Amino acid sequence: MPNFPALTHVAITVSDLPASTAWYGKLFDAEPVLDEDEESGDFHHTVFALDGGTLFGLHTHASGDPAPGGFSETNVGLDHIAFACTQSELEDWVSRLDKAGIAHSGIKHAHYGSGISFRDPDNIALEFFAPPAG
Repeated sequence: MPNFPALTHVAITVSDLPASTAWYGKLFDAEPVLDEDEESGDFHHTVFALDGGTLFGLHTHASGDPAPGGFSETNVGLDHIAFACTQSELEDWVSRLDKAGIAHSGIKHAHYGSGISFRDPDNIALEFFAPPAG
């Protein structure tokens, strides 16, 4: 059996694609590498390329508006998305989020690692996460 593979991409559904594209562009300090209707016509995707080869996609669906109530990590499904960093990079991410005007939790420490929690325009939970030093 081969080793279990790494994630190649994450795709989230957003309510306002232009606003989310601008917000994630500021967060990633990058422009999308793809912005098109998927060939079936069922959805539009805007995709960012992250370091390490992971793609991060924003989707809107032709079938209509997102489900009412919006995102909640307490619903079955996605809890949050965590971006990898090191302990020494956490302060830099706090500064970058502050400069971008993105509200966040500050650095929180636990025995399994440290993180900074924040939310996108659709309230989707995001995090910068660093394993414990050592």
